[in-house]
Amino acid sequence: MVTGASTADLAVVLVDARHGVVEQTRRHAFIASLLRIPHIVVAVNKMDLVDYAEEAFDAVVRDFPALDVRDVTFIPLSALKGDNVVDRSAAMPWYAGPALLEHLEGVDIEHDRDEGGLRFPVQYVIRDGASDYRGYAGRVAGGVAHPGDEVVVLPSGVRTTIASVDTFDGPLASAEAGLSVTIRLAEDVDVSRGDMICAPGDAPELTREVHADVAWMSDTPLRAGGRYAIKRSTTTARAIVDVVEDRLDVATLERHAGTAELALNDIGRVTLRTSSPVAADPYRSNRATGAFILIDEATNDTVGAGMITR
Repeated sequence: MVTGASTADLAVVLVDARHGVVEQTRRHAFIASLLRIPHIVVAVNKMDLVDYAEEAFDAVVRDFPALDVRDVTFIPLSALKGDNVVDRSAAMPWYAGPALLEHLEGVDIEHDRDEGGLRFPVQYVIRDGASDYRGYAGRVAGGVAHPGDEVVVLPSGVRTTIASVDTFDGPLASAEAGLSVTIRLAEDVDVSRGDMICAPGDAPELTREVHADVAWMSDTPLRAGGRYAIKRSTTTARAIVDVVEDRLDVATLERHAGTAELALNDIGRVTLRTSSPVAADPYRSNRATGAFILIDEATNDTVGAGMITR
């Protein structure tokens, strides 16, 4: 679920109206909130098996865990009968909200892009010796890029301005988060894959100590002293686990300190030391630049997914 939901704009959490909120409901809801999915739909299904009782629906609304999520919507439905799936159902006159499909088609995700300063991880350097063209290709991960904007290149700290924002179809007046473009800078500065072009007044901190929530995906536990490759956006470095700070009980949402390791499917907070400075954005501020994966260099397996906390 962690890997599948990491790029989702909306999550649908299915609840059986007969059983209400159970441990799996809490687990899925918490993981969705941990991954900062901005919209959650709680689909209370099988309402036909509880005689479309408003009390059963109200119990789910009451028992659903409080989450740090922008938008939580509860919809009673019966998938078998088609009630409130595509069209609103006459079987539940007490419900005045939209049907599931109506809600999904109307959710506004255009304003969910991470706000804040420019984040542009450089994926590829484009050179054309004949025309002396030098541009930096990648996807805007936050903010907006305009020609003439002052920027800083990390990790070097060199400041310059954007000369143009180019695409195959020609230059753009601006490029916002999600667009893949080529940025050309006013000065001929040293920029390579893995560097990040940022807004100077809101640049991320460069650090070799990373605090993060990690979802562990390997049969071999994560322990202090473990060594991995850490891949964040277009940057790869080596990392060592300094300490496992705690393990999260997803059922109760309690954190247990003093944990020696994280086993398969555990989620916990760890401190990592990296071989080179990382431009660390908290995941809460930017899902694209605040996320990373841990790779076992011996097998090349992805063994963990992380979200930077600070």
